[in-house]
Amino acid sequence: MHCRALVFAALAVAGAGCGRRPNGPRVPVLIPPGATLESATDSLVAHGIVRNAGGFRLYAHLRRLPGSLKSGSYMLPLDARWSDLVATLSRGRGVEVRWTVPEGLMLWEIADLAESELGVPRDSFIAAARDPAARRDLGVPADAPSVEGYLFPTTYVLPAHVGARELVRVMTREFAAQWQPEWTARLDSIHLSRHQLVTLASIVEAEVRYDPDRPFVSAVYQNRLARGMKLEADPTVIYAYGRRLKRVWEKNLAVASPYNTYLHTGLPPGPISEPGRASLMAALYPAQLPYLYFVAQPDGKHIFSTTFHDHEVAVETVKRMRAEEHGPQTRGR
Repeated sequence: MHCRALVFAALAVAGAGCGRRPNGPRVPVLIPPGATLESATDSLVAHGIVRNAGGFRLYAHLRRLPGSLKSGSYMLPLDARWSDLVATLSRGRGVEVRWTVPEGLMLWEIADLAESELGVPRDSFIAAARDPAARRDLGVPADAPSVEGYLFPTTYVLPAHVGARELVRVMTREFAAQWQPEWTARLDSIHLSRHQLVTLASIVEAEVRYDPDRPFVSAVYQNRLARGMKLEADPTVIYAYGRRLKRVWEKNLAVASPYNTYLHTGLPPGPISEPGRASLMAALYPAQLPYLYFVAQPDGKHIFSTTFHDHEVAVETVKRMRAEEHGPQTRGR
């Protein structure tokens, strides 16, 4: 047999047999546009996917990978077979994209993000989120209009051409994965269903800019619920309008909607945004304090009060702060 053929045969056996964990741990690897086989191999070695750089380069050359190497973000198994790596990198199989969903977005905002960054049609995403099947998988009440609140905000690694239904399924499964069994037990202690808890967490998410305030904002709303007081949460008014308002004016408080907590006592019918883990935890474990009111300062931190008199004093203090900065004023709850 010719020497080159012998080398190829040896490398082919090594490439086919290297790796015995096709379903094992995977790591993200970025192959940038214009990358050479040498630089791609260096990246594979750095991530622990390839151990013999020289052998892999020779094998890849014999498999003609340099002329067909595809750039992109990949999720590759550790100790992958060389033959699988070459097939993946040459055909673009398994190409992944990283997609980040910030906390506090509304359903339609996530739909816009999916369309602009993933190419998923906005209307298709919203339709998938409103599909009754998506709600049933989560145990969401049948009368809930969508899976708003259950599209968990985090960074996802997704197939490059993910569809709307698959995307919604991935996001709701992430919510289910994040939900802890002890949280279910905790619901009885705070007298809320899971749907009500997620709804409350979504309001906390929309209100808070300063993270340490979350359990205190949650305490205000839970204390109000216990006393039969209206929540009077501005974010619910914004949600009722279906678009971001630069500022909630007095005239906006009369918007006719079951989500308007200035008009209706209790929680709105469902979540108004996608709460993150911190807001879910704040809703589950509110501060054990008797606060009933809060007002936001210009820096995003809140002043909390137990009596309406103290709240009025806090509001006047914040008005003076804002007047000094010549900025807009914010009502307190």
